[in-house]
Amino acid sequence: MTPDLHPEAVVQRQLDAYNAKDLEALVAIYAEDAELFEHPSKLVARGTAELRQRYSLRFQEPNLRAALVNRIVAGATVIDHERVTRTFPEGPGEIEVVMIYEVTAGRITKAWTIPGAKKLFA
Repeated sequence: MTPDLHPEAVVQRQLDAYNAKDLEALVAIYAEDAELFEHPSKLVARGTAELRQRYSLRFQEPNLRAALVNRIVAGATVIDHERVTRTFPEGPGEIEVVMIYEVTAGRITKAWTIPGAKKLFA
């Protein structure tokens, strides 16, 4: 497997595109029929068109940024613990998130999000 197709490299490119708010680069990392779930099984987006719509709205947040806290790689599965700065309806803050990615042939095919508690900035 070439280094750029390794699951860890694929997920890192996704995180970099997210932080750059580069919608086209982000969507290109996902398979055409990729699925995004709220863990364990609530489907929130299927396919790149729905992912594009979801992330284009998210990328409008002025202070959006995901900081990697920890990463575990097990074969084709990558698990990230992230601290995400967001602009929530109640105001700016952060949320701890666990993301689980399944990578096949250099593309993310499935992803699950496990949100933690929100913390608003004072």
